[in-house]
Amino acid sequence: MTPSPIRILIFTAAIFTGAAALAQQPGTGAQPQQPMPNQQPQPQATQGGLNGIATANAASPGDQMFVDSIFKSDAAEVQLGQLAMQKSQSDDVKQFGQKMVLNRTKLDEQLKPIAEKLDVSKPKSPSKKDKQLIAKLETLSGPEFDQEYIKAVVKDHEQAVKDFKNEAESTQNPNLQQAAKMDERVIAEHLQAAEQIAQSHNVSLDAKK
Repeated sequence: MTPSPIRILIFTAAIFTGAAALAQQPGTGAQPQQPMPNQQPQPQATQGGLNGIATANAASPGDQMFVDSIFKSDAAEVQLGQLAMQKSQSDDVKQFGQKMVLNRTKLDEQLKPIAEKLDVSKPKSPSKKDKQLIAKLETLSGPEFDQEYIKAVVKDHEQAVKDFKNEAESTQNPNLQQAAKMDERVIAEHLQAAEQIAQSHNVSLDAKK
C-alpha cells in the first residue's frame, strides 16, 4: 500500500523538528562553549615567579644597618688613628694608629661594592657619640692621650668583633657573609694587638661582658 502524500509530509516535518531540537541542546559539538560571566582570568605563572625573585633579592634592613654602622666605625677609627700619630709620644701607639688608618680605609673600599648593592651610602662622618669621643681626645696629649685612646680602640674592637660574628651568622647575603667572616678575624687580631699595648702601658680595661 503506497503512503499518502499527507503522511509523507507529516513524517518529514517530524524529522526536521527533532533535528532542530537536538541542535539547540547545550553540549553538542555544533555550539562552542562560552566562558561564564563571573569567571576570573587566571594569573600568569611568570608574575608570581618574578615577585618571588624580587622578594628574595630585596635588601635586608639588618644588613643595611650593619654596613652603615661599620662605615661610621671606620670613620671614627681613621680619625682617632690620625690623632694618635699626632699626639702620642709612644712609638707603639703611633704605629697602631697608623695601622688603623690604613686598615680601616682598606675595609671601607672592600665593603663599598656590597654597600652599593644594598643601597647604603657611605656616611660623611662618624656617629654623634664617636664625634664626642674624638673631640675629647683632641684636648689630650702624651700619656693621658695614650690611655684614653687605647681604652677607646679596645672597646670599639670588642664590639666590632661581636657585630661581625653576628652578621656572618645571620645574613642571607653570601657576599656580605664572606666579608664578615674574613673581617672578623682581622678585627680580632687588631683587638689582640690593642690589648697588648694596653698591658704594656698599664692601661686598666673594662672587664669583657
